[in-house]
Amino acid sequence: MLHITDLTYRIGDRLLFDHATLGIPAGHKVGLVGRNGTGKSTLIRMILGETSPESGQIFVRPTARIGHVAQEAPADDRSLIETVLDSNAELAALTREAETATDPERIAAIHTRLADIEAHKAEARAASILKGLGFDEDAQTRPTRTFSGGWRMRVALASVLFNAPDLLLLDEPTNYLDLEGVIWLENFLRTYPYTVVIVSHDRDLLNNAVGHIAHLENGKLNLYTGGYDRFEELRRQWIERQMALKSRQEAERRRIQSFVDRFRAKPNKAAQAQSRVKMLEKMQPIATMVASQTIPFDFPKPEPLSSPLVLVEDADIGYDPDTPVLKGINARLDMDDRIALLGANGNGKSTFARLLAGRLKPLTGRVRKPRALTVGYFAQHQLEELNPAATPLDHLWKLMGEAPETRVRTRLGSFGFSADKADRPVETLSGGEKARLMFALATFEKPQILIMDEPTNHLDVDSREALAHAINGYDGAVVLISHDRHLVGACADRLWIVEDGDVTRFEGDLDGYRDHLLARRAEARAASRGPKADDPRRSARQDKAAVRKRLEPYRKAVSAAEARIQDLSEKQEKVRQRLADPALYDAGAQARLARFTDAARQVEQALAKAEEDWLDAQEALEGALEAAGDDQASA
Repeated sequence: MLHITDLTYRIGDRLLFDHATLGIPAGHKVGLVGRNGTGKSTLIRMILGETSPESGQIFVRPTARIGHVAQEAPADDRSLIETVLDSNAELAALTREAETATDPERIAAIHTRLADIEAHKAEARAASILKGLGFDEDAQTRPTRTFSGGWRMRVALASVLFNAPDLLLLDEPTNYLDLEGVIWLENFLRTYPYTVVIVSHDRDLLNNAVGHIAHLENGKLNLYTGGYDRFEELRRQWIERQMALKSRQEAERRRIQSFVDRFRAKPNKAAQAQSRVKMLEKMQPIATMVASQTIPFDFPKPEPLSSPLVLVEDADIGYDPDTPVLKGINARLDMDDRIALLGANGNGKSTFARLLAGRLKPLTGRVRKPRALTVGYFAQHQLEELNPAATPLDHLWKLMGEAPETRVRTRLGSFGFSADKADRPVETLSGGEKARLMFALATFEKPQILIMDEPTNHLDVDSREALAHAINGYDGAVVLISHDRHLVGACADRLWIVEDGDVTRFEGDLDGYRDHLLARRAEARAASRGPKADDPRRSARQDKAAVRKRLEPYRKAVSAAEARIQDLSEKQEKVRQRLADPALYDAGAQARLARFTDAARQVEQALAKAEEDWLDAQEALEGALEAAGDDQASA
C-alpha cells in the first residue's frame, strides 16, 4: 500500500530524513512516533504530495483513496449530518443527479451505483460516527458555523472516517477529542478494514488501535511489530545489544592497536602489523542509539495547609443564573487528593475546574477556602494568551519582580529552558516549549492545588512521562482533565464524572469507566432500534425500566454516601499514620502536631456525618423498593 524508499529531506540546514525506507502492506495499522520536531507531520505532507522530497520515492497504490483531516474545519449553514454526507463527492453527486435525471438507462445506472456504495445506510452511518465523536441527535441538525473550532475539527474527522479511505492518515487526532471520543476512536480504528497511519503521542491509543509502530529518529524509519509498550521493550533490547557489541568491538580495536604499536618497528613483524592496520581501517563502527535525554518538570514544593483546601456547598455553577451548567454541587478537595475529571466535552469539566481555581464564582451556594491557599491553573487556551513578542525570560521576570537575572534563568532552567531558548520570542517556540513555559508560570507561587486542563496536547510521549513523574512527586492536590488515559491512570487516585449537571464519584478505574461507556452506548443503540410492536415482552421491559428509573436517585444517594465513607476512611487512616510518626512529638514540631490533630478531628466528625447520611439514604432506598414492589403486585 505505502512504500517509502531512500527518502531524503531537509528544512534549512537540518536533515529530517536521511535515506529513510519504510514499507507498509495493505490493511496494516501503523503508529508513527518520534520526538517533537523529528519530521512526522512533514512525512504525512509528503505522502499527501503537498511537499516533495529532495531524493527518494514515496509510492502509494495508484487506485488507493487517501484520506486525511483538512486543516480548515467547515463553518457554514449546512448541518453536521449534511456536511459529513456531502464530504463523499460521489454519493453527493449521484444523489443530486437522481433527483433530476430523466433518461431511464441513466436512472437505472445511478440507482445501481447507489446500491453498490450502500447509499441507503449512509445517513445512519454518518450519524453513528458523529454520535461517537460527541454529537447528539440535536447537535447533528445544527449548522456547523454554530460550533467552536475544536468541535468543527471533530466534524472534519467524522467526514474522513465516513469516507472510509484505503489509506487513512491521522495527525494527532486526539488533540481535539475528550476521553470519551478517544475511546470511541480507538474502537473504530481497531475494526477499520483498511490501512491506517496515525501520528500520536497517546500511549494507550498506540497500544490498542495499531499493530505496528514506525519510529522516526535520526532521519531513519524503523518498523516494529506490536503496540507502543512492545516497541519500547524491543528498542531497549536493541540498544542494549548494540552497546554490548560496540563495547566488544572497542576492546578488539584496543587489542589490535596494541599489537601494531608494539611490532610496527620490528622488521620480522612489520608485515603482520601492517595487515592489522588494514584490518582496523576496514572495521566499521557499530551504530549505537543512546536514548535522548528528556528534560524533567520540576514543580516547587508547596506549604501544607489544613484540610479541606476547597469545600463546595450546594453550588450552582455556570455563566448565566437562568441556565447553570452544574447544579447543587457538593465537593471537597484535600491536600493529598489526585482527582481526574471525566465526562464528554461540554458537560462542564472546565467550568468546574474554573470554580476550583477561583476564576469563577458560584451562582448559588458557597465555596470555602483557606486564606493562604494558592492555586496553579494550566489550560490550553492560555497558550494563546502569552505575549508572542516577549521571551520566556520576560514572562517569568515579570512575576519575580526585583529578583536577579541569574535566579530567573535558574528557574527557567528547571523547566528545560537553556540560555538560548530563554531569550527567544515566544512566537518562535514549539508547542511543547510553550506548554513548559505555562507550567513554569502556573507553579511559580508554589500552589497547594494544581489544576491542569488538557496539559499534554503539545507534549511527546517522553515529555508526558516526565509530567506524570512530576505530578506524582508533587505534594499538593491535583485536579486533572485529560484525554490521555496513561497520564490519568498513572496520576489519578479518584475519578469524578461530570455529566447531567452533576459531579459524582465513579467507583472503579479507567478500564471500568471504558466498559461503562461501551455498555451505555450499546444500550443506546438497542434503545434506538426499539422493540418490535408485537413483542410480548415489551410491556414487561418497559415496566422494569420505569422502576429502575424511579429507584435510580435512591441508589445514587446510597452510592454517593458509600463513596464518601470510603473516601473519609482512607483520609482517616492517612492522618492516623502521620500521628503515629514519633518525629511529630519532638519539641519543634508542635505546629505540625496541632495541624494533624485538628485534621483528625475534622475527618472523624465528617465520617460520623457521612455514616448518618448513608443510613438515611439506605432507609429511603428500602422504602422505595417496598413501594415499587407494591405497585408491581397491584398491577
